[in-house]
Amino acid sequence: MSQSTSAHELAALIGPVEALPGPRYAGLARRVRELVTGGTLPPGSRLPAERELAAALGASRVTVASAYRRLRDDGFAVTRHGSGTVTELPRAGAGWGPPTTDPTVLDLGHAAPEAAAQLLPAYEQALARLPAHAAQHGYASTGLPELRAAIAERFTARGLPTDADQVVVTAGTGDATAVVLDALLQPGDRVLVEHPTYPGAIGLVTAAGGRCVPAPVDAADPDALVESVHLVARQSNPRLAFLMPDFSNPTGARLSAAGRRRLGATLWQQGVLTVADEVTAELHLDDGPLPPFAAGLPDAATVTVGGLSKAVWGGLRIGWLRTDAALAGRLGAALNRRQLSVGVLDQLAATTVIRQLDAVLEQRRETLRQRRAVLLEELARRLPDWSAPCPGGGLSVWCRLPPGSSSAALAAAAAPRGLVLAEGSLFGTGEAFDDHLRLPFTLPPEQLRAAVGLLAQVDTELRERPSGAGRPARAATVV
Repeated sequence: MSQSTSAHELAALIGPVEALPGPRYAGLARRVRELVTGGTLPPGSRLPAERELAAALGASRVTVASAYRRLRDDGFAVTRHGSGTVTELPRAGAGWGPPTTDPTVLDLGHAAPEAAAQLLPAYEQALARLPAHAAQHGYASTGLPELRAAIAERFTARGLPTDADQVVVTAGTGDATAVVLDALLQPGDRVLVEHPTYPGAIGLVTAAGGRCVPAPVDAADPDALVESVHLVARQSNPRLAFLMPDFSNPTGARLSAAGRRRLGATLWQQGVLTVADEVTAELHLDDGPLPPFAAGLPDAATVTVGGLSKAVWGGLRIGWLRTDAALAGRLGAALNRRQLSVGVLDQLAATTVIRQLDAVLEQRRETLRQRRAVLLEELARRLPDWSAPCPGGGLSVWCRLPPGSSSAALAAAAAPRGLVLAEGSLFGTGEAFDDHLRLPFTLPPEQLRAAVGLLAQVDTELRERPSGAGRPARAATVV
């Protein structure tokens, strides 16, 4: 049942409407939104009728009606039959989109480091080599031969012998995953995913007509995934599995060498094709490298996807997929139906970067180690009752919040302050993981300190709200 708020109670919380900045209706909507994100008006609170609130505020009914409409448009209210206008927090993803380009915003919602030092020299070399390609049509179906060769050599050096015809170049890791799903999934097919998992994977499976089947991940016991995957695969008969064997997003879990061999064999024996996302595979910060997930398996058992977005720069939209030559040809044909080529200049720069990737990764790892230390130190100092396990690699910390806390409430309250967070439920199916928050350590140290400071302020303010209002529960279904 909705909790009612009288017109006089809400008017007292809002204060003088004439003092609100901006157009009166917008200021009124903004003030009510602050009350919702701060927990004073928990999700599910029934707002007073427009005429009653207008009278209590001394404002026109048009002003209140326009404010209510703005709240509905922004996802902070909904009209329910028999209940009138009811407050809610925005649906999952409504406040979490692509990374912002606003330099004043502190973005802890996206794990996206700045460009590696080698990027600009690589583009300078690419420009010098571009004239040789400019005299031709400019299309490189499935990738420039030299880039595919460089990627194949990288796989081979890591312990997975690969030929260039087993590689298809894509516009990023997500594009590689989308190609596989679009080409191989039929509507209604099940896809086994780690739980929690990368939100983009859930979205791509859904867009391709598939259904996610979750297998629980325990960062404290990563190899337990082998048994959970075995049970889920046997019960649900998935067509594909999407896994991140190294530093899974968001948990940071990493399968052992033995664990990945057992898991790969289990899925292959059950006829499940594995899509292994390696975008963070070489971002190991403590222990050394492990063999690729596909090592030791038939080439047709796995499609390995990867790219340069995390190691080098998100703006370098070069990714790839690697599988057996026949399936690579089929997936390459599917890619060509969508796009004839990835940009040649980017491919030329990527070729140079991949050939010096060891140096790039050495610098990136050292930077991430330093920033990981800063983030963990700040969390321990400013938010000591949060559980923040130290991941052995990757780009982020998967925090468990204290009992009664809500990552949705934290994200909603932080956004107006210029702090972007990705609430925990984005990483799961259904309503799971609202008690978790993923915090990347990709920002420079001074920005990490400022971001955690803001986060601590928001957390404190939510805690100081009256009992029952400090940790508002989500009212909307997470898709």
